[in-house]
Amino acid sequence: MIKLIVDTLGGDNSPRANVLGAVKALETDADLYVVFTGDENDISKIIEESGFSDKNRYEIVHAPEVITGEDKPTDAIRLKKESSMIKAIRILREDDSVAGMVSTGATGALVAAATLRIGRIRGVRRPAFCPILPTMAGGIVGICDSGANVDCTPAQLLEFAVMGSLYMKHAFGIENPRIGLLNVGTESEKGDDLHKEAYKLMSAALGDSFVGNMEGRELLSGNYDLAVCDGFSGNVLVKTVEGTALQLLKKIKKDIYSKKLYMFGAMFLKQMFAEEKEFMNYQNYGGSVMLGTGKIIVKGHGSSDETAVSKCIEQALRMQKSDLNAKIAERLAELAGTDTENNTDNGGPENV
Repeated sequence: MIKLIVDTLGGDNSPRANVLGAVKALETDADLYVVFTGDENDISKIIEESGFSDKNRYEIVHAPEVITGEDKPTDAIRLKKESSMIKAIRILREDDSVAGMVSTGATGALVAAATLRIGRIRGVRRPAFCPILPTMAGGIVGICDSGANVDCTPAQLLEFAVMGSLYMKHAFGIENPRIGLLNVGTESEKGDDLHKEAYKLMSAALGDSFVGNMEGRELLSGNYDLAVCDGFSGNVLVKTVEGTALQLLKKIKKDIYSKKLYMFGAMFLKQMFAEEKEFMNYQNYGGSVMLGTGKIIVKGHGSSDETAVSKCIEQALRMQKSDLNAKIAERLAELAGTDTENNTDNGGPENV
């Protein structure tokens, strides 16, 4: 049995989407056990309405307080101790039987709480977010980092490449992930000093897995399995791609209804349009896993619906079943020439 915490508050569609998404995951995977944190009455009512009746597969921890996007992360951690997110983090840290958590709450508070309370895998300088998107070739591509670290060093970008490639390999079965470094051109000499140095480090450490610089327009081409970038660039990249897809769908719909001839033709393409809509719907691809933390954390979109939440839980299960954190610690130790007797770094100020 794999025990995961689901923070039911903080998202745009919380708590209903979070609870129903977890119920969907419980019905799909018999190995899953869920700890819900949030308002006990609301959670119980939603579960009852869903028809899920196996009370041996879940428990509820009452935590009615909500951390919002307006809360300063450090203040939220210190002052909102009864919030669903902070209680979830506390359980995650103190209970060895809990493998990870899923939250759609405030990103800043989650990153700060995870860094301060959970700690990092030994050898990791900074954890990084890694969401996935579909490609035109029918596969998926990961983006690491997509928002946890605005400023990065070349060594950190190399770490993101290592963690992201292991995630794509062991969670999704991509045997030899093709890694690209997001840059302004594909030539090796392109970019600023950060990217030139990162290119050298990745070329030396990753071998044939590193396929060079990647331009943003190539993200969904299917030529890359992982795009490595600093959190600022990665966040802009992901949101631009998602936003473009949504706006394109809106334009197609608007254009179809603009002329009777288009409407008539669209009748014959209805199924294709439905399939394309599903393909470009980011809700179907879960959230951003937080690579590098001592335990598994998946951050869902604030607008996540129940499908997205269930996919976030699926991502957490993939990470746990593949023993991903241990593999990350082992690989980073190989690169650094250090031992991996202890997988998490619990000795520094990050674990106050």
